[in-house]
Amino acid sequence: MVRRWMTSVGHGLRLIQWAGAVAMMSSVVAADAANAATAAAADASGTLAKIAANGRITLAYRESSVPFSYLDGPHRPIGFGVDIYAHVVEAVKRATGRRDLEVRYQAVTSQNRIPLVANGTVDLECGSTSNTAARARSVAFAVNYFYTGPRLLVKRDSGIRGFADLAGQPVAVTTGTTSFKLLRKLDLERGMRMTLVAGRDHADSFLLVDAGRAAAFVMDDILLYGQVLNAKRPEQWQVVGEPLMVEPYACMLRKADPAFKALVDGVLAGLMASGEFERIYDKWFMTPIPPRGRSLNLPMSPALRANLRTLSDQPAK
Repeated sequence: MVRRWMTSVGHGLRLIQWAGAVAMMSSVVAADAANAATAAAADASGTLAKIAANGRITLAYRESSVPFSYLDGPHRPIGFGVDIYAHVVEAVKRATGRRDLEVRYQAVTSQNRIPLVANGTVDLECGSTSNTAARARSVAFAVNYFYTGPRLLVKRDSGIRGFADLAGQPVAVTTGTTSFKLLRKLDLERGMRMTLVAGRDHADSFLLVDAGRAAAFVMDDILLYGQVLNAKRPEQWQVVGEPLMVEPYACMLRKADPAFKALVDGVLAGLMASGEFERIYDKWFMTPIPPRGRSLNLPMSPALRANLRTLSDQPAK
C-alpha cells in the first residue's frame, strides 16, 4: 500500500511542481515543491500518507464566516473556501491514487480550529483564518488568498464612527480571533475602559449588537459585510472606522508536512495562473449568494491581485 502510494505521490508532486512553475510561485512555495518528493519518501506519517491509508480526507468548515465558509442548510457547508476544497480534493485523489476518496466535513470554531488542525482531527481549513507569525508556531499556511483588516459594525444611528468612539463601551468580538487580542492590546495601551463581550461565532457576535448588549462588533471587515448581507434589515447597519492593520487569510494545515503544503500551494498556484481563482472569487464576492440572494459587490483588492502574481505565503507584518 505504502509503495503504491509513494509511486502515485511522485506523479502527483511532479504535476504540482509543474503548476507551480507555470504560476511563478514565490521562493518559499517553490522550495516546498522542490523538497516535497524527498520529504514524502522520508516521512510516511504525513497527511498524504494518512489519507492514502485511511481513504478519507477531513476538511474544516465554519458555520457563519460568510462568504468563506458557512452553512446553507443543516450540515451543508458552502463558500469561497469550500469551492477551493473541491480542487484540492481532486489533486489529493491524483496524488494518492484514491479515486474512491471519502470527503468528511468537520465544524470548527475560532477557538478550536488551530488545535484541531495541529492534532490531526482535520487535514485542512480553508476559511477566514489570518496567517500570523504567532499561529505559524503551531500550524502551517498555504499561499495567501485574501487580505482584510479589523473594522467596526454598528447600527447607523449609534453615533460610532471609529475605534476612538468605543471608549467606555461594551464591544462584541468573536472568541479566539486576532481581533480579540487586538482589542485587548488597544484597551491596555489607550486606557479605553472597553468591556469585551465574547461571541461564540460571528453570528453570535452580531446578535449581541442587534440585541443592544454591545455597541459595536469588531472583526475583519469582510466578515462584517457578510453579516450585513444576511441581516433582516441591512439598511440599519454600517461598517465604519479605519482598519488598524491588514492581515492575509490562508488555508491552514499541519506543520512540518512539506508534501501536503506543496500540493495545496500547487493547487492555488494553478487556479491563480489559469484565471479559475478569479472566477471563484467573482462567484462569492461579486454576484448574489445564498441564503438571501444578495451580493457583497466587493472587487478584488490590489493586495490580493498582486498576490496572484507573487504567490506569497508570508504572515501579517
